[in-house]
Amino acid sequence: MDRLDMIIPRIDALLQNQEHVLIAIDGSCTSGKTTLAAQLAKCYDCNVFHMDDFFLRPEQRTKERYGQIGGNVDYERFKEEVLVPLLSRREFCYRPFQCKTFTLTEPVCVPVKKLNIIEGSYAMHPYFGDPYGFKILLTVDPEIQRQRVLERPAFVQERFFTQWIPMENAYLEHFRIADSADLIL
Repeated sequence: MDRLDMIIPRIDALLQNQEHVLIAIDGSCTSGKTTLAAQLAKCYDCNVFHMDDFFLRPEQRTKERYGQIGGNVDYERFKEEVLVPLLSRREFCYRPFQCKTFTLTEPVCVPVKKLNIIEGSYAMHPYFGDPYGFKILLTVDPEIQRQRVLERPAFVQERFFTQWIPMENAYLEHFRIADSADLIL
């Protein structure tokens, strides 16, 4: 069974029964979170938000912050700029983080839509409470993950192996993200 075949009926049921649907796609890096969100965006008229747009700005990158489990993203800014307005069902603008320049981009304005998808590692961080109608956790075999990381630009590979993957694994384990997921693929 294709993963979309397992997901689309659940989303359709939520859309039939709720006025506003918020979905989280969380999981390990290289597990296909962004790809799945893009596939769903082709099926539905929805907003898609990427947790990668909320990486820490340079001034936030402290030893203390990196010492926090799940502290690799600006979850406070995500909640304030995206989650709160989504839950209040109003149009809003937010400023994505640009990894190449380590700055925030020009504002991106978001219309109200019935379906909203949050994808990326840390999407189900407990700091957000439990706002999601459907929580999907994607996993990946460590060897496949290693191979996929090696297909990425060489200058980021070491950071994946020494920093990002260990931080994501600690977050997934510490907060027991799998226990709160509605679907694990």
